[in-house]
Amino acid sequence: QVQLVESGGGLVRPGGSLRLSCAASGNILRIYSMGWYRQAPGKERELVAQIFESGTRKYADSVKDRFTISRENAKMMLNLQMNSLKPEDTAVYYCKIVDYTARTYWGIGTLVTVSS
Repeated sequence: QVQLVESGGGLVRPGGSLRLSCAASGNILRIYSMGWYRQAPGKERELVAQIFESGTRKYADSVKDRFTISRENAKMMLNLQMNSLKPEDTAVYYCKIVDYTARTYWGIGTLVTVSS
């Protein structure tokens, strides 16, 4: 059974940094993409950053130049370095993996709160 477990969330002041990690375990076929999504209270879940098997990265406009997505293939780990955090970055952050059969896996999420 595939499991994705996020970690690294917490409370941080505006302008601060956090590093999220997502550890994947289980039998996942060839991965097409790995990504971070977030959902703020009362809003829809949105894409934050995505990395493809080719290494191509994609970011939401709202986080460009502040967030960096990376992966450690051998460890099946996905990371998100978040700098210059803003109150509007407050949300539950989810990890998502899609394999080449279009099978999709989600983590349970980790809460990030940006507040003074």
